[in-house]
Amino acid sequence: MSGTKKMSGAEIFFEALRKENVDTIFGYPGGATIKLYEQLYDVDFLEHILCRHEQGATHMAKGYAIVKGKPGVVLVTSGPGATNTVTGIADAYMDSVPIVVFTGQVPTHLIGNDAFQEADIVGITRPITKHNFLVRSIEELAPTIQKAFYIASSGRPGPVLVDLPKDIIASETVFNYPTKIDIRGYKPQVKGHHNQIKKAAQMIQNAKKPLLYVGGGVIMSDGNKELGVLAKETGIPVTMTLQGLGAYPGTDKQSLGMLGMHGTFAANMAINECDVLIALGARFDDRVTGKIETFSPNSYKIHVDIDPTAIDKNVLVDLPIVGDVKHVIAEIAAEIDKKTDLSDWWNQINAWQNECPLSYEKEDGKLRTEYVIERISEKTKGNAIIVTDVGQHQMWVSQYYKFTNPRSHLTSGGLGTMGFSVPAAIGAAFAEKKRPIISISGDGGFQMNLQELITAAAYKLPIKFIIMNNSFLGMVRQWQELYHAEKYSFTDLGASNPDFVKVGEALGVKSFSTNKMDEVDGLLDKVMKMNDGPTLIEFKVEKEDMVFPMVPSGGSISDIITKRLNPKKMV
Repeated sequence: MSGTKKMSGAEIFFEALRKENVDTIFGYPGGATIKLYEQLYDVDFLEHILCRHEQGATHMAKGYAIVKGKPGVVLVTSGPGATNTVTGIADAYMDSVPIVVFTGQVPTHLIGNDAFQEADIVGITRPITKHNFLVRSIEELAPTIQKAFYIASSGRPGPVLVDLPKDIIASETVFNYPTKIDIRGYKPQVKGHHNQIKKAAQMIQNAKKPLLYVGGGVIMSDGNKELGVLAKETGIPVTMTLQGLGAYPGTDKQSLGMLGMHGTFAANMAINECDVLIALGARFDDRVTGKIETFSPNSYKIHVDIDPTAIDKNVLVDLPIVGDVKHVIAEIAAEIDKKTDLSDWWNQINAWQNECPLSYEKEDGKLRTEYVIERISEKTKGNAIIVTDVGQHQMWVSQYYKFTNPRSHLTSGGLGTMGFSVPAAIGAAFAEKKRPIISISGDGGFQMNLQELITAAAYKLPIKFIIMNNSFLGMVRQWQELYHAEKYSFTDLGASNPDFVKVGEALGVKSFSTNKMDEVDGLLDKVMKMNDGPTLIEFKVEKEDMVFPMVPSGGSISDIITKRLNPKKMV
């Protein structure tokens, strides 16, 4: 919509969102955005979701963005409303998820005067956004919004913040939305260099022990089909990062599962022994590499990434290819004209899988997180959207839930944000109406944003909230036992945990609890059929269980711990 009629900044704001096909906003009103909310009252093309905390809104936007494949949108007020979004913005930045955050701001003539509810949110978020803007004139508003969505969703995705002074929203001008966008110095490269692609194909064809190392970039670029073609045409084993889970079916025989600190033994040994490592949309983060000097020491490393700054950032590679991983995978596959015999390599991998499969104690009758996750995986056939919080349960989900589809595993990977799961599951529920959505949290992380259960109840979202209650900050406790002389300093939550069933019921969520293995199936079946609103199950699980395998922080694959050798001490 454009022409000669003048429109207010608030009207322009929503017309720009209409142009960007925004259908959902997660937000919380305040004084600096009151004019926007006045206009929103009459807007009929999108749904505004009233969160209970602005951090919750940003996690909702991230959950929505991952599942929907388009930017999640946040609208909050100035000052504390804006600063409350910082954790969620940093979370989206670390995991390369596109969200656009609109923050209210004091009038332009008061900026810098310590006005009521003023915060320099542009300065605060500069290190944790892909880009941010302070709109300084009404004429800048529409083109700035267009740029924000373009930057957030193109190239390596990420969060963009737009700060909206109160007087700009109240000003008027003619609405003109640019038909084309051209940002000087920002030209994301989609196709890879042809010679580099040919060289990569040749190296892959000549490899005796190749390995596909798949990151979240493959999912964000919608490259899972291209990955499947490349894997099947070559027969190369596939291992995935935490964020890459779902890019390749976890049930397929070529999947080695996750690699890294709590990855499978076979995946980590394959990384250590491969001769050609093909990194696709992955960033060689420290939880994967461990000690850099000993990471995949004998491999020729090919790295495909749309972000040129990611190349050689953590690990020096032999063959960089800058481009959209979806396109580059297809281009590499097109250059490969023969399938190498990898039978010896697969025999070795199978031996590793047999030597140290994922396992846990099943015969003592105690309720364990691994068992619950296995049952969820089997009952949903890997087709649910699983949203985890951060900690031991997060790693057990990565090990025992067999994801069959992309955009099905939502977690806080880079930042490791406790309190992520509950609001992110809500965002996912607004993006996907047909598949089951299951939020899994520890008792510690669940308490950090449990107020958003009110949001889930208010909108009657059929989310299944699951708490793995071991009465501890489990992952920190594991480190304290292994490396800090069993000094469980402030990680025991048992005495202070609330009654989670009463909390859930008080916030409008039908809630259940058990500590018995033989009740797991019945409860899961019961809540899976309850779709008239959110439900909650508290599983009271073993306190002292630990996640294995485990590569110690900063250690090498040779330092991998595969099991607890006796009840308290590692040998």
